[in-house]
Amino acid sequence: MSLNSYQNVDREALAKDLDAIHKKTLSRIGEQDFKHLKKMERWGQMCSFLGYGTAWIFPNPISALLISQGSFTRWTQMTHPIVHKGYDKITNIPEGYTSKKFAQGWRRFIDWPDWITPAGWHQEHDILHHYNLGEKLDPDHLQHNMQWLRESKIPMWLRFGIVGFFTAGWKIIYYTPRTHKELRISQARQKGEGTPELTRKGAWSLYTKQGRALWLESILPYIAFRFVLLPLLFLPLGTFAATSVLLTSILAEAFTNMHSFLVIVPNHAGDDVMMFEDKGRGRGEFYLRQILGSVNYPTGSDFNDFFYGWLNYQVEHHLWPDIPLSQYQYVQPEVVEVCKKHGIPYRQDSVFKRLLKAMDIMVGRTSMLKPELGTST
Repeated sequence: MSLNSYQNVDREALAKDLDAIHKKTLSRIGEQDFKHLKKMERWGQMCSFLGYGTAWIFPNPISALLISQGSFTRWTQMTHPIVHKGYDKITNIPEGYTSKKFAQGWRRFIDWPDWITPAGWHQEHDILHHYNLGEKLDPDHLQHNMQWLRESKIPMWLRFGIVGFFTAGWKIIYYTPRTHKELRISQARQKGEGTPELTRKGAWSLYTKQGRALWLESILPYIAFRFVLLPLLFLPLGTFAATSVLLTSILAEAFTNMHSFLVIVPNHAGDDVMMFEDKGRGRGEFYLRQILGSVNYPTGSDFNDFFYGWLNYQVEHHLWPDIPLSQYQYVQPEVVEVCKKHGIPYRQDSVFKRLLKAMDIMVGRTSMLKPELGTST
């Protein structure tokens, strides 16, 4: 998008058109959306059941893929929309499916057994990422986060190798420590303590508050649940059965890391996606940045969207994170028409095409767009 085109977008008219879609969507939300959420939950639970139900026979990638999809579903299709308050507006649904109760307290390992803590996820993703998309304050800004690799003197082939290795464990290597860091900063500020000194080394040290939280709230509980408790449940079938479940679970962990990396990281990266140096002002500017800073994948059916975790509606999700999953199928074509009306690029590509673009950003082969220049830098 050229500089003139970016500057000439009528923000007020854009906000009016998109607010009208949002208002219509909110009036349409009802019990059918909760039933749809339950269907997605059942699909994920079935994957987990079939995965563990066959993992004890011998270590195998099919069972691992099923377990992986079950874990992926709990994060992307349960935790993600529920914590965003997507179902809070539906009356008479169980409290466990609302943002106030989901994964809280003892319910954490029932609702969302994951490395990431619900509180850390909320602070890092729901607040900082969503309301600072593409800006310096965005904790998930790929180009900024990978500056160390982009500017390194490492051969290009090795840079790609590092990225490939990173995908198999990025939730524990990047996302979990990052969410703990942002939560610690937020808590300190709320207590009037100022910004704490947080280091990369300290993030893993038991001698720091940051490190202890990482180990005691994330690493050790998840290892105990996923790699100790669940395999032990199969011990009555024999030592080989329990060992088989353990090995398959480890493989499933790598799969779900790669799956989530594939659909999450490319959503906001590429040499055709904008980053912003300054803070946006106004509702229209906010909407414009969500569109220019996001990319969709193929959309349209529950079966298709299930495997993307409904993250294939990233443009619409960043416009309105507070609507149920099923509503994105309705609003997506309407958003496309609004973008056409205002001359705004609406990007929707193959996830693999977007992955290549994201990896090019990570290794420094390309850079993201800046509206100040209107060209890539």
